[in-house]
Amino acid sequence: MNDFAGMEELLSDFLTEAGEMLSDVDSKLMELEKHPDDSKLLNEIFRGFHTIKGGAGFLNASELVTLCHLTENLFDKLRNRELTLSAELMDVIFAATAEVRRMFNALQQSLQPEAAPADILANLKAALDGKAPSAQKTENKPNPAAPSVAQATPSTTQAPDGVDWNALYSALTGTDIVAKVGATRDPEKIAEAISEEKSTKEAFGRRTADVPGATVGRRGGDVPAQEAKESTIRVDTDRLDQVLNLSGEIGLTKNRLTHLRSDILQGRNDQNTLSELDQSVTQLDMLVVNLQNAVMKTRMQPIGRLFKKYPRLARDLARSLGKDVELVLVGEETEMDKTMIEDLNDPLVHLVRNAVDHGVETIEKRIAAGKPEKSIVELSARQEGDHILIIIKDDGRGMRPDVIRNKAVEKGLITNEMANTLDENQCLELIFLPGFSTKEEISSVSGRGVGMDVVKTNISKLNGIITIQSEPERGTEITISLPLTLAILPVLILRLGDQSFAVPLSMVREILSITPDQLQQVSGKATMVVRGEVLPVLPLAQLIGWEQGVVPEVGVLMQFGNNSFILSADGFAGHDDVVIKSLDTFRPKGVAGVTMSSEGDIVLILDIKELLSDIRGH
Repeated sequence: MNDFAGMEELLSDFLTEAGEMLSDVDSKLMELEKHPDDSKLLNEIFRGFHTIKGGAGFLNASELVTLCHLTENLFDKLRNRELTLSAELMDVIFAATAEVRRMFNALQQSLQPEAAPADILANLKAALDGKAPSAQKTENKPNPAAPSVAQATPSTTQAPDGVDWNALYSALTGTDIVAKVGATRDPEKIAEAISEEKSTKEAFGRRTADVPGATVGRRGGDVPAQEAKESTIRVDTDRLDQVLNLSGEIGLTKNRLTHLRSDILQGRNDQNTLSELDQSVTQLDMLVVNLQNAVMKTRMQPIGRLFKKYPRLARDLARSLGKDVELVLVGEETEMDKTMIEDLNDPLVHLVRNAVDHGVETIEKRIAAGKPEKSIVELSARQEGDHILIIIKDDGRGMRPDVIRNKAVEKGLITNEMANTLDENQCLELIFLPGFSTKEEISSVSGRGVGMDVVKTNISKLNGIITIQSEPERGTEITISLPLTLAILPVLILRLGDQSFAVPLSMVREILSITPDQLQQVSGKATMVVRGEVLPVLPLAQLIGWEQGVVPEVGVLMQFGNNSFILSADGFAGHDDVVIKSLDTFRPKGVAGVTMSSEGDIVLILDIKELLSDIRGH
């Protein structure tokens, strides 16, 4: 049943505005924890809850109004110095924001949200009365001074280690774990729900977004969870004005070309007319390029909108593990294609979690190693040419290549023979193998060998590359290199018979000529020696299942991940920047999409990863 019939547009607007505002509040709360006396932050957070409350009231979302009202009153007292901010009080506030997000999820399904748990409301009211929030018993905590993330918000999923995983899970994903596993205290069931990347989505099984995309409804029965991307985008009016101006200029140039066409058809082909035609075509070419760039800029969004979610994630996870971690954000103003930003969320959730859980040490171990108690994890972004670099760096224990290599052999992921051929960088990249983990024991957070392989797969889908650098006892740095946008792809166009194929230019390292005497057979497969390196030669015809008509004369040295190979074809027709058209109803295997060449021919864009997987399968 739709509780908001006839109000869909209003509800959508509220979720967009309030979702962004809540993410902004979360970011400011992280700052407030470091600067508890900052009156500006207190006022801004107060106004955030006040605004959300107002919109919720207009939608008659009474339980959301109640929660926001209590939290708003709490910040009113904090900014008036009637209350003092403490770590315990921050836990209560963070638990409240997690509940607000959960309520947004219900609204996303057009359901009225149920009331916040009684314990959260009781703690808010107690804080307003100047009383300390109720504490939870925390056994086996590495650092008693660092209470668990939801110490003041008990639930039916309180694990034996004192960590309220329901609150942590809800804070990070906006999903109530009780709806997934029932009211259980079994840490294995809870851990399985949190680590269900194998069976559902990668990071906690759900994409986290400013505007929640899906949830499990709690009124009128369970509502099936479903993935949803935002279909709207905010664009600066200056960028839209630029698009409008360029469209107008293209219209004028089109009129001029129409007039020149008419003159030429009437026999006016003098030098002056042809010169004007050439100038008009050149101007149209320039305007179209500028229009493409302007339209692409309307899709560009600052990556900070994604980054600002992770300090909260790092903070909550660190507290649950007895660690003191600060996530530092750099380059938040760097812009990327909005669709890529959405698809980056899951990989970055994994990497931030891994940095906090695997990368940095506990406070005791850091002190023993002569390090500061607080660990610093830096998440940065910057543009280099036509690529974006995203770097996650920590000052933790680092990784030992020999340990990783031995663990991969022990788990049967590689053979001893393979292990002996790997250099240090190749050993580090073994962590991307499915099932790899160095954890001796499975915990509620990690140790199941699920995650880093999914990260690499998702980055590859974005035509990106991920690399690792690590130094024992000094820290680890993981770098992701991505194209600025997926909408326009630089490609190399190959010919096979009369058909054109395109491969991403980012994978191309060199174009070679192939002669029969250069080909050598190794174990029945064609190879070619390039600067002392023996590389396999894979005919394009074989990859796509065509019969080889003539002996290929052109080879393209390609790099895919850590693999180098030569893709052979009949010839090549240069390179181009193409707009990819997806094949929604019918997509042949190994074809990522189609485009059109400047001559008007259909060009098939190859999915190299899929083609290579077929070869490996045989």
